[in-house]
Amino acid sequence: MPTGTMTDGGLSGTSGTGARLRRRPGRRMQVAALLAPAMLLYLVFVLVPVGLAAWYSLFKWNGIGPLEEFVGLGNYRRALGDDVFRGAVLHNAIFVVLSLVVQFPLTLGLALLLDRRIPGRPVLRLVLFTPYVLSEVITAIAWLLILQPDGLLDAALDALGLGGLIRLWLADQDLVLYTLFGVATWKYLGFGIILFLAGLRNVPEEVKEAATLDGASAGQIVRHVTVPLLGPTIRIWAFLSVIGSLQLFDLVWIMTEGGPSNASTTMATYLIDHGFQRYEFGFGSAAATLLFLISFVVALAYQRWVLRRDLIGVPAGRVG
Repeated sequence: MPTGTMTDGGLSGTSGTGARLRRRPGRRMQVAALLAPAMLLYLVFVLVPVGLAAWYSLFKWNGIGPLEEFVGLGNYRRALGDDVFRGAVLHNAIFVVLSLVVQFPLTLGLALLLDRRIPGRPVLRLVLFTPYVLSEVITAIAWLLILQPDGLLDAALDALGLGGLIRLWLADQDLVLYTLFGVATWKYLGFGIILFLAGLRNVPEEVKEAATLDGASAGQIVRHVTVPLLGPTIRIWAFLSVIGSLQLFDLVWIMTEGGPSNASTTMATYLIDHGFQRYEFGFGSAAATLLFLISFVVALAYQRWVLRRDLIGVPAGRVG
């Protein structure tokens, strides 16, 4: 690999390197100036609120008046000793597991199907992706109407002769969490499909053709060629799915508010209930801090042991 160019009969590689080094401080200032607005917004809207929540969590405070009753870690002990909070953590964990076990094969299968040339493919892509662009509020209200007793779903099941399957979808303690998961799957399935379709575009056709020439079947190509090469995209999707499941709030709060009898409470609905419904802002801040710590630890662990493999062999980024 050449290290310089010939100018005036001589090698200018050394002088070029020196010029780049001399320009580097200017480049760094340019990068700093471009990053400053984003970093300022991150500081104001992320780091400062997290710090304030951690500070408020040390007090028994109703949100009105000064912070006077210092309780230290009392709010954290109360939250960790509360069966409802531990149940909320379990519900978030169930969502994480269901996302990886149910959503992943469903999303990947549909993406592989839509990557083929099938009739009506553009329409199918549009139908599957449309729910994702709807707001969580619209989605929750629409499904709340569909799932209410004698609603659209019950009427459809009755018309198909499946009236025996009708349940109290949002009022059955044993069923409500899985009903909410079904709604969340409908809402976010399109995002995963688009993500996987983008990843499939980076799978070389030459590798598939070589596998075909070696006698591999279509299923073997998918299993031993396509899916392994789609690994980085799968790991990114899994990371987003796990973090989203831990922070699930909108759909649950609007459709059930964590009910019935806390059967669908998540960590986010728990902290909102105590902080803004019961005016226990100190305790709610402690629950929020615990949610942040759990998400932060999961993100760091995932980065350390899962996403790290995608960075092995990648040189450190250079500016300019």
